[in-house]
Amino acid sequence: MPAVLDDTLLDDPARLAEADSAGLLRAAAMAGAQVRSITELAADVELADRLDVGRPRALVLVVRPGVARAVTKLLAALLAPTCPVPVVITDAVPSWIGALDVVFAHTDDPVDRELAAGIERASRYGASVVLSAPQEGPVAASIAGKGSLLAPRIPVPPQLTFARGLAAGLLTANALGLLVADVEVLADQLDAEAERGHLGRDSFSNPAKALALRLADRVPMLWGLDPLAVAVAEHGAFALGAYAGVVCDAADYRQALARPALHRAVLASSGEQDIFADPEFDDLGPKPRVLLLAVHDGPTADAARHEASHTLPGAGIIAPGDEISGDEPVRAGVLALRFELAAVYLGLAAGSMGGAGQYAPATA
Repeated sequence: MPAVLDDTLLDDPARLAEADSAGLLRAAAMAGAQVRSITELAADVELADRLDVGRPRALVLVVRPGVARAVTKLLAALLAPTCPVPVVITDAVPSWIGALDVVFAHTDDPVDRELAAGIERASRYGASVVLSAPQEGPVAASIAGKGSLLAPRIPVPPQLTFARGLAAGLLTANALGLLVADVEVLADQLDAEAERGHLGRDSFSNPAKALALRLADRVPMLWGLDPLAVAVAEHGAFALGAYAGVVCDAADYRQALARPALHRAVLASSGEQDIFADPEFDDLGPKPRVLLLAVHDGPTADAARHEASHTLPGAGIIAPGDEISGDEPVRAGVLALRFELAAVYLGLAAGSMGGAGQYAPATA
């Protein structure tokens, strides 16, 4: 069920701060700090030197539960257009792993024994391993000093570690010469987005609050117009489920349109007058709200947005490239943070935080 929003709370900073007893808005705003801390750690462990192994046979991205699923999908989408080596996305370290391969994994579960077993096997067989994981536990121990452990230095809830996982993956790809991503600009733009999304800003000037209002009392449909946007949509759906208790659809735009019944429902709720509408049926439940996400830019991306806007005239479009400067990893990271902040605002205003209060912010 979508959240029913108390919209007066969003423009009352004092009440917002009181409602956010777990400090989740502050934690989400530390995305830029997460990127900087993992960049410093990568330098400390000499990640670039450790990965100076020439072109690998394959880059293996291991998918684990939580934010890692969208992080992995985003990394693969960033690499796909130009990567000179195979990029393998897998739920477990494959049996064929060997000394010519590089393994990257992000997890917030220090006792993920399946991952620990896979990392131990990859290290034993001589693969280069980069692990973004907590410092203690079986997962960290599995690397046994044979790979690079990028442990968090900024304590945030596991649902808000997307920025750290993305930065660790980008630094790995950069070190291998498979990608050129400016993580310093990413950190700066995440800080700027956190400032735009600060609880003291009203809904008219706060993109995260505005997004929360667009999603309130609706069933969100987050449809990506490019592979990067699809990955961010999946993270947005994850964040909305984690903090607002909202179930939403996240899909590739063309795949979404391949479902005719849902397509008709979306068109019927677009605000256009339907002479066949049944008022009693319309009152049965919340209507869908389609948001088209776009990370790519350029003529091809513009054409895709134009086509989608024509096909779904009632849909909204969120394209961070229209607002900020930065390359595709930066735009994707900023959009992911916006959804995290919006999910927290929605959860606070709707009283649907669930288990979010498990996190206690550090005190000075």
